[in-house]
Amino acid sequence: MSVRRVVPDVGSGAMEESRDFYGLLGLAEVMNLGWVMTLASPTNPTAQVILMSHDETAPVQPDMSVEVDDVDAVYAAVLESGAEIVHPLRDEEWGVRRFFAVDPNGRVVNVLSHR
Repeated sequence: MSVRRVVPDVGSGAMEESRDFYGLLGLAEVMNLGWVMTLASPTNPTAQVILMSHDETAPVQPDMSVEVDDVDAVYAAVLESGAEIVHPLRDEEWGVRRFFAVDPNGRVVNVLSHR
């Protein structure tokens, strides 16, 4: 298993204003579903920030997202570890397969792979 990227998920009640602020730092909008927006560096596309007003299909908002090459294998390992799963493994309509787990610090981690 390998990690493809790790991205902070920032809760936002001011999506456009946040996009504009992070634009000042050199990040550009690369995806926008209305409730979630990804900003990325044009020169280093894995340098990203995710803005979220809420999560459309999960009961909680994640604190960070970790993209892996095999989400099914990671899900099995996390289940076996006994870590709390707060959003089960599922395919989302926007092209990712993901689940949420709680880390030992109480942070919610969105673990995903693109389909």
